[in-house]
Amino acid sequence: MVFRVFTERKQGFAAEAARTLSDVRELLGITSVTGVRVLNRYDAEGVGEADFRACLTTVFSEPQTDDILFDLPEHETAFAVEYLPGQFDQRADSCAQCIQLACGGERPTVRSGKVYLLEGDITPAQLEAVKKYIINPVESREASFAKPETLRLDAEAPADVAVLDGFTALDEAGLDKVIADYRLAMDRADIAFCRDYFRGEGRDPSLTELRMLDTYWSDHCRHTTFGTVIESVELADPAVAAAYARFEDMRRELGRTKPVTLMEIATIGAKYLKAKGLLADLDESDEINACTVKIKATVDGEEQDWLLLFKNETHNHPTEIEPFGGAATCIGGAIRDPLSGRAYVHQ
Repeated sequence: MVFRVFTERKQGFAAEAARTLSDVRELLGITSVTGVRVLNRYDAEGVGEADFRACLTTVFSEPQTDDILFDLPEHETAFAVEYLPGQFDQRADSCAQCIQLACGGERPTVRSGKVYLLEGDITPAQLEAVKKYIINPVESREASFAKPETLRLDAEAPADVAVLDGFTALDEAGLDKVIADYRLAMDRADIAFCRDYFRGEGRDPSLTELRMLDTYWSDHCRHTTFGTVIESVELADPAVAAAYARFEDMRRELGRTKPVTLMEIATIGAKYLKAKGLLADLDESDEINACTVKIKATVDGEEQDWLLLFKNETHNHPTEIEPFGGAATCIGGAIRDPLSGRAYVHQ
């Protein structure tokens, strides 16, 4: 049996609803919408009714901040959103774990979703604009209001992964067609390198192999944008023009003849300071990662030699797999790199 419950933040705590209303009115320009209510929807299966009700105020909601509803309130315009099948639902997973901790027994199955109630006058076209803004089609879809009879997902066994027959024999036109057909991030030089590699292997690659190479050679993993050669520059702002002129002066003074790239612009300052002998506290090792400086740290009254790491992280995530969630990995990458250098992450 599937149990369903809705929770809604009480007045004064409904920050998500207020933020959504602001976005609809200010970003989308739909000022006829006068109010937004956001409800979290939970469906649970594999839990007894007594345990389900016992978890209403301990797992599904916080009594101080949430109202519990078993039916949707009357509304003029509403739509529901849920994750795509197979997409990880952290809210539902945490909920299922908490139910098991609270009640014991087997872990139940939980699915979550959100219901948006819009108040005010809104045309069908405006409603579609709101849905397009809120629903990320990479990970979510519009959900039915009907309660399912079961939460079990019956998935068909996938077909065998395709092998790209004839790939190693392709000419430039054929390689361009593969890039276009599969919307690959790699350019012709990249895919030609792949073709030549698999020629050496004596076989054609599978589609999975090609997509994996494409993902991990993509800009988000390899940062090819930073290596783009800057051939000409036009600067209208005097301050920026002066800074760029100083950059060019430093390159000449250092005798650097490599092409000008964004990476060169970003790193020339440190190279210049090092050449001038002004980076005496820089730690240099085979593990070149971020900025690491030597410092003195006082530990229990004793002065010790420590290394301090500064880390800048980009949106470093395989875009083709899941671009939106990748933005959240920025802080993860910033934590990962000091940890890999055996450092403590403190700030």
